Amino acid sequence: MTTPTSTLEIAPRTKTPPVTLSAAAAQRLKAISAAEGKVLMLRVAVEGGGCSGFQYVFDLVEDAEDDDLKVERDGAAALVDSVSLDLLRGSEIDFADELAAAEFRVRNPNARSSCGCGVSFSI
Repeated sequence: MTTPTSTLEIAPRTKTPPVTLSAAAAQRLKAISAAEGKVLMLRVAVEGGGCSGFQYVFDLVEDAEDDDLKVERDGAAALVDSVSLDLLRGSEIDFADELAAAEFRVRNPNARSSCGCGVSFSI
């Protein structure tokens, strides 16, 4: 007589990255790199200042620093320094091309409020 057995399958844990890059941001970064003739990454940092207490700083760079988190999507990359990471955890780096402006943006779930321009925020 055989005893029935059951199999328990455990799904692998999926680790959500601390910061993500949207498809639109990746596409724009690849277009900028192609126009410049070199691979560029978007550095996103948070500094004190702005109307709401903190402000986002964006820069295009060729090299990462030792303490950077590198976020990749579709062949493009963004960098976040270790100090800014706590304020950006859970955020999405996006690119919007609208009538009024074409710009990189951060969709930050940690921000309680932000100014009208969307560059500064408070926690």
